[in-house]
Amino acid sequence: MRSYSPDLTPPWKRSKRVPEVPAEPDLVVEEVSTGFCGAVIRCEKTAEGPTVTLEDRFGKHRVFPLVERGFLLEGQMVTLVRPTSGGPARPARTASGSVAVPGARARVARAGRIYVEGRHDAELVERVWGDDLRIEGVVVEYLEGIDDLPAIVTEFGPAPDARLGVLVDHLVPGSKESRLAEQVTGDDVLVVGHPYIDVWEAVKPSSVGIRAWPTVPRGQDWKTGVCRALGWPENTGAAWQRILGSVHTFRDLEPALLGRVEELIDFVTEPV
Repeated sequence: MRSYSPDLTPPWKRSKRVPEVPAEPDLVVEEVSTGFCGAVIRCEKTAEGPTVTLEDRFGKHRVFPLVERGFLLEGQMVTLVRPTSGGPARPARTASGSVAVPGARARVARAGRIYVEGRHDAELVERVWGDDLRIEGVVVEYLEGIDDLPAIVTEFGPAPDARLGVLVDHLVPGSKESRLAEQVTGDDVLVVGHPYIDVWEAVKPSSVGIRAWPTVPRGQDWKTGVCRALGWPENTGAAWQRILGSVHTFRDLEPALLGRVEELIDFVTEPV
């Protein structure tokens, strides 16, 4: 007969059980020992035990063992387990990779704003981050260029409770854009940018169905030159709709843009 040995460990020293969560595709978690955060790509059986593969926002993959208390989900420690058919539906995701909040109402707009250079920039930000921005109450406006950025910032009147974030195209050292950014950056103003000539290039070529974005000779209109080099009709409006239509989630965008937009959202929503 099997003997019974009581657990004499004091209650305050016993490990509390944590929820078991199926590692469904697209579930975003953080591995506790490394801090690596990414979406579940797949689960596999290996000789050493079951593993899960995560993909971060930059497309990097890491493989981790499915161990007890090994991950954080929405800041809470969980144990990931292999999903089973017919299990609970995985959380819905927004295009930016955030957990969707069903039925959430848009928040009243904050005093803070995010300004972008042009209409295409604004439409791309809306396509990927629109759900997040509405929940946070962040309004995105486009400027039609930044030549008058110092005057625009002065008119806006940034303050701790009304921060201003600005996304700039082709923000590289020594450029006109970098000189303008230096004039306005302060405690309540953050100017960030990507290195691309135009936001079109921030969409991954593979998502658009091309090998690479073509190099356009200096002196030519860049967008028209792109259409010409790719054999598209020289209608930049139609070309943009084709490009925008190829963007479905954050995975369709280059990391150099992803990080900057999320930096701006964090900046304007930071508690006072």
